[in-house]
Amino acid sequence: MERLPVLSIPDFSTNAILLKKIEFGDHDFIISFLTESNGKISVIAKNAKKSIKRFSGHFDLFCLNHIQCSFPKKKKDGLTILTKSDLEEGFANIRYDVFKTAYASFWIEMLYFYLEENKPQSDIYDLLLFAIKALNSDTISKEVLNLLFQIKFMSIAGFSPNLENCNKCQTVIDDFQQKNITFDFKEGEIICKNCFNKKSKHSMTVSKGTLKQLFWINNTDIKKADRIKFSSYAIKEGAVLLEAFIPFHIGRDFKSLQFLKSIRQTK
Repeated sequence: MERLPVLSIPDFSTNAILLKKIEFGDHDFIISFLTESNGKISVIAKNAKKSIKRFSGHFDLFCLNHIQCSFPKKKKDGLTILTKSDLEEGFANIRYDVFKTAYASFWIEMLYFYLEENKPQSDIYDLLLFAIKALNSDTISKEVLNLLFQIKFMSIAGFSPNLENCNKCQTVIDDFQQKNITFDFKEGEIICKNCFNKKSKHSMTVSKGTLKQLFWINNTDIKKADRIKFSSYAIKEGAVLLEAFIPFHIGRDFKSLQFLKSIRQTK
């Protein structure tokens, strides 16, 4: 029987944002990237600790790189190999600001634990890149940008909360009589006072104004995000809501979020 030739899988290159770096052995790193074309991937950077000329400064958190990778020739189930990395943007203005670093680290950790490997996520890549660039350039305040990132991420990921109407009786938020409205974490929805079940263990009360502003963000083109105007109260309340709902939905706490909350208390 004639033997068919073995087809080699070609190398690939893509823009990528660094999500996590882990030391592997004496000389290597295992690195997780969110890539423009391939979604979240894990690669091995061989001899990266020794190869300062090739990789120096490329492997800092949330750096934007253009990477080239190859698949292992011998071990079919081995890690993809990082063969080349060109630093596109290091976002130095974020690194010199502890609050900006905390926000970016929170977004990065959230995506690292939520995203599946090798599943293209171009919308989430675009969102993260937009948020990091805006954070670096101060085009949008970091507090508003944090709300924008979270609400847009939930929308893309498919678990966006219902902030438009009571899901039980369909009463729209503008017709709610109360100023403070219950948000149910388990169901991911607002509940009017007539439908609220006091037995609900996972809920919090949020002002109608904050909920309407979050709804407006979710339905606004991200390119118009610099026009967003929030009261300081709505920013704080919106952050409390989203930073509680996302960990509840994903099912884990984030160390970076705990750090962010701690340094906020120092302001």
